[in-house]
Amino acid sequence: MTVCILLLTSVTVSAAEQDEEKGAGVPDQAQLEQKFAEQMSGAILIGHFSVDGKQNGKPPREERYEIASAKKLQGDQWLITARIKYGENDVNVPMPLNVFWAGDTPVISLTNLTIPGLGTFTSRVMFYEGRYAGTWQHGQVGGNLWGKIEYANQKSEPQEEK
Repeated sequence: MTVCILLLTSVTVSAAEQDEEKGAGVPDQAQLEQKFAEQMSGAILIGHFSVDGKQNGKPPREERYEIASAKKLQGDQWLITARIKYGENDVNVPMPLNVFWAGDTPVISLTNLTIPGLGTFTSRVMFYEGRYAGTWQHGQVGGNLWGKIEYANQKSEPQEEK
């Protein structure tokens, strides 16, 4: 009986230690949200986008979004203010949108958001390790987008493919 109790105690202690080790390196939700707000404020999204059915052997189009600020409001609601250059438009737009979390990865979700002068957009964009990727829709036209997250004091340098 004593051996059985010692065995059960050691298994319980070992499981508790493993749980502590797993939780030690994982930030809590408030930390993840603070990190996302800091990383997005002052960020420049530099990348490319595609238009479904319009490639015809052409390279993807370039895109650039300058994020002035990202602030959590309440729940999943955030206010992201971005400089958007689209066609002949160049405007700073405060956009209320949702940020959901896939574990430690933020995913911006906007559905039928009307941006005055630009139109109505739907998009899902995830951010991880200095990169972003997602989908976009503007009326009947849509596609994919992807790129790097940079900051004004960083200079974009071409990288050799590995």
